[in-house]
Amino acid sequence: MAEFFPNRGGDGYGLALFLNAGDPPLPVLADLVQMLDESGVDCLELAVPFPNSVTDGPTIRRSADRALAQGVGLAEVLAFVARVRPTLRRLRIALLADWAYSIRGRSLASATGEILESGVDGLLLHALPPKLRAEYHEVTAEAGLPIVTTCYHGKSSPQVLATAAANASAYLYLVAHYGKSGTTAATDHPALAATITGLRAHTSAPIAVGFGVRDRRGAQAVAACGADAVIIGSAGVARVESALADDRDVVDEFRNFVRSIGAPDEEISTITTGG
Repeated sequence: MAEFFPNRGGDGYGLALFLNAGDPPLPVLADLVQMLDESGVDCLELAVPFPNSVTDGPTIRRSADRALAQGVGLAEVLAFVARVRPTLRRLRIALLADWAYSIRGRSLASATGEILESGVDGLLLHALPPKLRAEYHEVTAEAGLPIVTTCYHGKSSPQVLATAAANASAYLYLVAHYGKSGTTAATDHPALAATITGLRAHTSAPIAVGFGVRDRRGAQAVAACGADAVIIGSAGVARVESALADDRDVVDEFRNFVRSIGAPDEEISTITTGG
């Protein structure tokens, strides 16, 4: 199984960044993905764009709309991953797909097979109906496709937390606070640390924390709570949006964003190429 966050443990932590496939357009995104790999980023959460997400704020919704306007759907995203994944040395790709928009109407087994064949390293299936979860866990395990499971700090019940942790095989995505992406809320770091500690009893998969993490200081604070990795979404998507609006080089703009986050290791002044 692919190691998504090789720096986890001790003083190290991993970095995952979210983008919608198609925003920027796929030819530009291919160059951006190569830059992320060269910069030592651990994971790209690459979403198959879908409209009207109830869990996303305006920044990511606008991004999805721009990608959808490019005609990007599941087939285009899987073809894109198949092209770029063999060229990557370090960067892992976790595909995020909405069940209702991208998967419904197909068998989970056939969809899982197609997704695995593209070369993705893991799958986060958004809004999967509860009645299909057992089948989903079975078919992905049989196919050998690691999955990302999600739960909410301060919102999910102990049973939901334990179940999400037990079923995570790529990593567990712990949402730091309940709300839409791009919103910020004061994080009770001692309480977050306690949630992470509790999850450890149920999983050996990495625990990645997202929502509200926008910069280096926020990433370090979350890592200090015991997270194996941090996930940054809206802040990076906003940089793509700004570059596109001002006709600036998206790859250079995003490179500057990655550098502003900095490397997890305090002794490294900028993110460097991983081994």
